Amino acid sequence: MQWAVVTAVFLAATVAADTNVAYQQQTINRLLYKISSPIKSTFTDLKQAAQSWNPREHIDKTSDGGAAVKRLMDELEDHRLLKQHHWFSLFNTRQREEALMLVDVLLHSRDFLTFKNNAAFFRERMNEGEFAYALYAAVTHSYLTRYVVLPPLYEVTPHLFTNSEVISKAYTAKMTQTPGIFKMEFTGSKKNPEQRVAYFGEDVGINSHHVHWHLDFPFWWTGDKIDRKGELFFWAHHQLTARYDAERLSNHLPPVDELYWDRPIKDGFAPHTVYKYGGEFPTRPDNKEFDDVEGVARIRDLKVLESRIHDAIAHGYIFNADGTHTDIDNDHGIDILGDIIESSAYSTNVAYYGALHNQAHRVLGAQADPKHKFNLPPGVMEHFETATRDPAFFRLHKYIDGIFKEHKDKLPPYTEEDLLYSNVRITDVEVSELSTYFEDFEFDLTNALDTTENVNEVSVKTRVSRLNHKPFSMNIHAHADHDDKVTVRIYIVPKYDENHIECDIDESRWGAILLDTFWTEVHAGDNEIKRKSSESSVAIPDRVSFPQLIHDADVAVANRAELPHKDTRSCGHPQRLLLPKGTKEGMEFWLDVFITSGDDAVHDDLAVHDHGSTHGYCGIRGEKYPDKRPMGFPLDRRIPDIRVYKVPNQHGHVVKIFHH
Repeated sequence: MQWAVVTAVFLAATVAADTNVAYQQQTINRLLYKISSPIKSTFTDLKQAAQSWNPREHIDKTSDGGAAVKRLMDELEDHRLLKQHHWFSLFNTRQREEALMLVDVLLHSRDFLTFKNNAAFFRERMNEGEFAYALYAAVTHSYLTRYVVLPPLYEVTPHLFTNSEVISKAYTAKMTQTPGIFKMEFTGSKKNPEQRVAYFGEDVGINSHHVHWHLDFPFWWTGDKIDRKGELFFWAHHQLTARYDAERLSNHLPPVDELYWDRPIKDGFAPHTVYKYGGEFPTRPDNKEFDDVEGVARIRDLKVLESRIHDAIAHGYIFNADGTHTDIDNDHGIDILGDIIESSAYSTNVAYYGALHNQAHRVLGAQADPKHKFNLPPGVMEHFETATRDPAFFRLHKYIDGIFKEHKDKLPPYTEEDLLYSNVRITDVEVSELSTYFEDFEFDLTNALDTTENVNEVSVKTRVSRLNHKPFSMNIHAHADHDDKVTVRIYIVPKYDENHIECDIDESRWGAILLDTFWTEVHAGDNEIKRKSSESSVAIPDRVSFPQLIHDADVAVANRAELPHKDTRSCGHPQRLLLPKGTKEGMEFWLDVFITSGDDAVHDDLAVHDHGSTHGYCGIRGEKYPDKRPMGFPLDRRIPDIRVYKVPNQHGHVVKIFHH
């Protein structure tokens, strides 16, 4: 009888944990709170689990028979895991392997109570960086935690997003028990032309989008097939590169040049950023010649991998590991190439095509100490959180983007039949004022500081200038012959190059920036399709701050109430960066609106359900990408004859983006 009561209590707790989102949110908040310090004693259930839970004794609550638990526990008990208070990089093969062992443990937990207790146990015993990455990855992909809002990484691991000068001031504030808000400056000086666009690469929203994209679409993923993952790798990074080039044009700079393995890395980078443990991020001087990186890659090997990929594009097929061929001269080819170039676990021949993108990140990150002579920690390029801070990130991705463009340019241009949707004729597009401005943004640094139970917390924040835009809207006037569902795509394309020479559409199309894709209905006769910038499917609003998440979850749990936060997606371009900066006089862009049949939709309900509204760069979590057409359609292929492009269901006119 007593055992039955205990079992009933356990089952009730399990059901509550698996269904109570507020409780789940509170648990994840507390697991991530000050990850470099022990779990607070006031977090009694987590503290108790960390001390008394034994994962081996609960393998009956796992979906793999305890295989993942046994493997990680063996490594822990044999003292093979990375020590605590040490830097972590996902690109480090062994460190990634350890983090993924914990991901497996968490993803194979059958219920949230087991998930929670396993996480608490390993939090106190594993490297903090490995633990944080594993928890973020597991929460992102577990069906148990699909409604949990992940705290902004820039408030969980502030060291990776904040200058060392600010961190130093925060420590002083804690020691003197003096609250403070400290201004963060971008790296470099006015002598460095790249300083003009540092606000973009060092924006914490861009940094966050980049790391969360790689959490949603991890290159190591071997679970359920993620739809069009390789093509999304191309598209998300292509759009980042196009946005960066538009920012450069807004600041009177030429588009970023690509990397060349046999030329010096033109622009150096001094991160002014420090690890929580492990010293400062290494600095790279200007005009650094590429060196082989010991134990990682030789430059000549990277050239060989690049050559093999070019050969595949030229031949129109890739060699699979089993000796068969897969054709790539088709719409699906970009997906296969993306998996190969990254390289993803989906690559069908890693031994032959290697991992050009991932190895390039490691090689660039290690150029300050390629022979490990000085035992320097990894550079900013070896972390998804920090990579976009380095101008070399965009040079690398311009180089990668050029390989994708070679493939796309080899495909036949779209015909009028491909582009025409005869039911709709766009008669006009009205756009409200497009204007940008800089504003101050504050975020919390509490998690950067060590703590003890008997020392009071002090409010420490950093303030940084960031780009934003005035909300805008579009009103698309279209005449339809009959009722139908339609697909709407909206792009902007810079009209002029850096020399103020007007660009031909076939030159400029590769720099097109997707503002929105959505589905709606038209009725026979004249229609007005209205769309607000805040509704864009490529962007997400500011994330809920970590202190706010903590407060709201604690209040909801105490009052047995629901959480106010419904938007759980962290992957997505920052909404406030939807527009490039523009200029004071007004920078001219072509606004292109394209309406095609609603049959382009993969899901039947897209006209009434946005499925999280971030599918533009991030797809729909756990489901197929919603658009049947290639990403970037119809500007992803050559346009040798603009007359073919000018169909009635397309509308283009010049707009100006003003910067105030």
